[in-house]
Amino acid sequence: MTRIAIIGGGPGGYEAALVAARLGATVTLVERSGAGGSAVLTDCVPSKTLVATAEVMTVLAGSAELGVRIGSGSSAATGSGVGVDLAAVNARVRRLALAQSVDIRAQLDRAGVRWIDGAGRLDDGDVVADAADGSSERIETDTILVATGAHPRVLPEAMPDGQRILTWEQVYDLAELPERIIVVGSGVTGAEFASAYLALGSQVVLVSSRDRVLPGEDPDAAEVLEDVFRRRGMEVLSRTRASSVRRDGDRVVVTLADGSTVQGSHVLMAVGSVPNTAGIGLAEAGVVVGAGGFIEVDRVSRTAVRGVYAAGDCTGVLMLASVAAMQGRIAMWHALGSAVRPLDLKTVSSNVFTDPEIATVGVTQADVDRGDVVAYSVKLPLSTNARAKMQGLEDGFVKLFALPGQRTIVGGVVVAPRASELVFPVAVAIEQRLTMDELAHTFTVYPSLSGSIAEAASRLPS
Repeated sequence: MTRIAIIGGGPGGYEAALVAARLGATVTLVERSGAGGSAVLTDCVPSKTLVATAEVMTVLAGSAELGVRIGSGSSAATGSGVGVDLAAVNARVRRLALAQSVDIRAQLDRAGVRWIDGAGRLDDGDVVADAADGSSERIETDTILVATGAHPRVLPEAMPDGQRILTWEQVYDLAELPERIIVVGSGVTGAEFASAYLALGSQVVLVSSRDRVLPGEDPDAAEVLEDVFRRRGMEVLSRTRASSVRRDGDRVVVTLADGSTVQGSHVLMAVGSVPNTAGIGLAEAGVVVGAGGFIEVDRVSRTAVRGVYAAGDCTGVLMLASVAAMQGRIAMWHALGSAVRPLDLKTVSSNVFTDPEIATVGVTQADVDRGDVVAYSVKLPLSTNARAKMQGLEDGFVKLFALPGQRTIVGGVVVAPRASELVFPVAVAIEQRLTMDELAHTFTVYPSLSGSIAEAASRLPS
């Protein structure tokens, strides 16, 4: 039997462990935080649980247009007398995250995976697990998977205190809704939290160093989102950087690069992630660590060292839980001699959990604009969709990309509520190499938001 040692219990680690156990390997997993890692305990699951509450508040905010009357008072969030008990929201966030972690641990136990609470490191071809009590255990192994994840980047000029100056892992300790929160960083994490707190009722200032929010996303989608943000009352400061953050009693002061200042009750630093690759013996083992501390891997998750694989955010390939999980599975399939298809990022769906959501898969507008891919596109506004009109939805669109001649669907963008669900048929079309005609001729429910996907396909030029 092959001996597998996995360092890290996040999606990359626990999914790999389950695959390896099913294939008959002896699996030991070392994790210091809990099953699911940061993705489940402090990142993806908690943040999307918070977003779920924000979604309800957004629906309530637009309910008057649909003829719904709620209460007689007013609220900064909805104008409908509905407010948020953030302590209760965060208690639910922590409860659900813990429940998910418990479920994952139970899966691993049923699969026969041995779990060690501790920090793992590479040492002379094996893995050493250092427990919190100071003891250590050497795990003899044939194959190693490093899936140690990443943590929020911290700037010396804006050190978090867990009370007023926060990372995204610390916001769930807040008992009261921030009166005025300054979000530094307009990437995916910053945009998601800015969107959520705006819906919950906070005043929000978003500090963006770029021309627009979400600089890495589809420009049309980012434009829609920024317009929604501003229209709902968010203050978006574009093309400016935060040079420092300091606390002044129960207030925070953010100094911008031009010397001006912005004040608020809280500040959330969303300025990127740092891989957890320091001090775990990678260099000594010969594993190549590239720019930013990320482990270099190929499309089957191999590092430069035979028998050592890596998966997830510590590789920086594409920092999504779904990608981490697939990297982990691929690593085990490859290591244990099973059939494996190398990771193909052009089939990966991603989503920004703002309101509206932004979902993308396959070829992007940037690919086309750079000339990397020759494709034509069509964009259909959501406002023309009958179901969208019924629900009072005006912001969003469906955009599809197809190859000329072959007319094969190669990419798509959906901007809409629950775009994360709507993008799935586009992903299937890309995975199965469907043509625009095949997608267009597939029956959809009428009325439905998904009908816009088929309609957009029917409008793609020849």
